[in-house]
Amino acid sequence: QVQLVESGGGLVQAGGSLRLSCAVSGSIFRLSVMGWYRQAPGKQRELVASISTGGTTNYQDSVKGRFTISRDNAKNTVNLQMNSLKPEDTAVYYCNAQVVRMFTRGSDDYWGQGTQVTVSS
Repeated sequence: QVQLVESGGGLVQAGGSLRLSCAVSGSIFRLSVMGWYRQAPGKQRELVASISTGGTTNYQDSVKGRFTISRDNAKNTVNLQMNSLKPEDTAVYYCNAQVVRMFTRGSDDYWGQGTQVTVSS
């Protein structure tokens, strides 16, 4: 089975930086779009950033210019560099990956367990 493991979360002061990493392992034929989502207490889970196999990126408006998503296709990893962090960035951050099926058409979504990011004022 495919497994996603996030790392890099923690407590940081406003204006600081964190780098989240996600490693994908298991039975992988081909990875498609990968991304980072977050969910704050009392709020819906929302897309933070995504990146295609070709490097096309998409960002939530609130993080544009502050966060950068990247991936290493050879290592099956996706990262999120977070700069100029704000208290409103506080949330559990989840890694997501679409894995293309080997013998049937389509792909499957896989999620990490989440990593806590807390930004203090």
